[in-house]
Amino acid sequence: MSAEIEKILEEFDHDQRNLIHILHHVQARYAYIPPQTISYIARHLKISESEIYGVLTFYKGFSLEPRGKHLVTVCTGTACHVRGAPRIVDELERKFDIEVTETTKDKLFTLETVNCVGACALGPIVVVDGEYHGQMKISKVDKLIEKYKPAKENKSKS
Repeated sequence: MSAEIEKILEEFDHDQRNLIHILHHVQARYAYIPPQTISYIARHLKISESEIYGVLTFYKGFSLEPRGKHLVTVCTGTACHVRGAPRIVDELERKFDIEVTETTKDKLFTLETVNCVGACALGPIVVVDGEYHGQMKISKVDKLIEKYKPAKENKSKS
């Protein structure tokens, strides 16, 4: 792993302003920020590990735990909540056999909630890998999940 991190760090000079860019690259590579990479980044930028942890815990976009291939985010803001977002969350937890913030055993899906995605007219809304799926209903959850499963897995269930 150290060689891979060094390769990422080579793309950036030692300016502390590069921290978020570096973290994005590391997360893109590993689907999370492995704890052992933090010391490499701290040395490269000449900052403390606690400063890096401060950034990682402030921004919801970063994860210190492995994430699934697909990030499933359910908006639970007021408009989505009153239109059924809690039922959508419950259904996804049941289908994935996980709780919010967890990743499926096959590492395919990670389920999260957010307070608002700014698309209130489309609520309840589920965002998968940045793709918005509005006016979600429990009856649409299976079709949504199938869209993101590998083709081989989809065909075997047909």
